[in-house]
Amino acid sequence: MNNTAEQLGFGPQDYLAWEAEQAVKHEYLRGEVFAMTGVSIAHNKVNLNLALSLKQRLRGGPCQVLMAEVKLQVEAADAFFYPDLMVTCGAEAKQDSHTVSKALLVAEILSPSTEAYNRGEKFACYRKLPSLQEYLLIDPDRLSVELFRRDASNHWVLYTFALEDQLELASLDLLIPLSELFEDLLPG
Repeated sequence: MNNTAEQLGFGPQDYLAWEAEQAVKHEYLRGEVFAMTGVSIAHNKVNLNLALSLKQRLRGGPCQVLMAEVKLQVEAADAFFYPDLMVTCGAEAKQDSHTVSKALLVAEILSPSTEAYNRGEKFACYRKLPSLQEYLLIDPDRLSVELFRRDASNHWVLYTFALEDQLELASLDLLIPLSELFEDLLPG
């Protein structure tokens, strides 16, 4: 991640208190904080398209779609992240909080400055979430989608999708056409 880390040397509770006072969002990883930067218009469009697609399909059920303003705590990794999008289900989906700890699906929209971090250290942290079943990576520049799915033996399996495919989210029993995710970005 290209962002400058501030060495504040505090623990999770100190971070939460400090973060509540900040004008800019910061992610927390083992005592370090990283300022979150702005996103491109393409990034924003894809995230909104994904959120709307999921919200429409999950309406009335036990799951909730949360976007980039809600923190995801990964206690086993001593981390708090702001995923671009996540889905929680059950009791946690109903609570009124700024932080959740049991996401079923996490999605990150890739950019040149965050791609390596999202694929590497961040994914290593996310894998420590027992609730997480799928990790979705969407690249708005390449119009590509990759999905990592946890299998029955706790291994992560990569699924790739072509533009004419439907994204299969097994954790939510949903299909979403990729053309829907990339609406307003496709030529013509």
